[in-house]
Formats: sequence, structure tokens, C-alpha cells
Amino acid sequence: MKISPLTDNPLTLMRRAGYTFQRAEGGEQSFVRELARGNYPRFHVYVRVEKTTAFINLHLDHKGHTYGDATRHHGEYEYTGAVKEETDRLLTLWGERVSIV
Repeated sequence: MKISPLTDNPLTLMRRAGYTFQRAEGGEQSFVRELARGNYPRFHVYVRVEKTTAFINLHLDHKGHTYGDATRHHGEYEYTGAVKEETDRLLTLWGERVSIV
């Protein structure tokens, strides 16, 4: 998703949408919205700001990373199902300045 023009800072936007700030990672801010106790499943969002535009990358984490020799991520990234429903909710909440990229 893309928000332009960005009139609020990402922290304010995401908190209003029910997300909690997790951490900053190399120019991006990470936010989560838990759907159940125990951290998973949860929506996970990365927000990157360029000038007056925020780029939002949303996915659904089913469970945590699997560690060992390889790292696997158990999530949904496609614009279907729960991810589509959450995207639609955010589009309604944030209004006309949001578009799907």
C-alpha cells in the first residue's frame, strides 16, 4: 500500500489502526497487530517513508521463524483471505490518500 500525501507520522497512523511498534530496521519501522494471545497469528507491517509518501508492506505471520540451518517464515503475503480483509480495513480507515501498489 502507499499513503500519499503522508499527513501523520507512521507511528500515529499504525497506533490508530491497532498496531504496536516493534522496532526500526534500516530505514523501515516494524509494527504488529496480534490476533490471539501468544504473539501468533499476527499481522506484521513494515513502513518505509520517502519524502511525503509512506510505503506499507503487510503480511500475516502464522507462527514464528523456524531457526536452525535455515530460516523459514510461516506467513501469507498474497492479497487474498485475511491479508485482503486487513488491507481493506486499513484502506477504509485511512481514506482516499491510500492506494494499493
